[in-house]
Amino acid sequence: MSTTELDLAHAASAFHALSDRTRLELVQFLMGGERCVCELQEGLGAAQSRLSFHLKTLKDAGLVTDRRDGRWVYYALDLDALGDLASLLSEVRARGAECCADDGCCS
Repeated sequence: MSTTELDLAHAASAFHALSDRTRLELVQFLMGGERCVCELQEGLGAAQSRLSFHLKTLKDAGLVTDRRDGRWVYYALDLDALGDLASLLSEVRARGAECCADDGCCS
């Protein structure tokens, strides 16, 4: 995916969501798979109200999904959204390397 195809406003929202340590900890915890909010509370030692705020930020940025099962809410990473961000960063890195190789500006 090229940057012209990528919604840059969405990318900015996603990077903003990832700019907080607690949200990065949530992402890291969710790398193990879908988790109930109660597991996230226990695993991160955080209050439900604090986690709700951070999970909403990640969800609004499209980085996590949620599903309700009875009274519990389960969260999971949206791997497609994370893949889009990885593609953007790979493109930035590749273009930067090409620039330096072409004109020797960094040599």
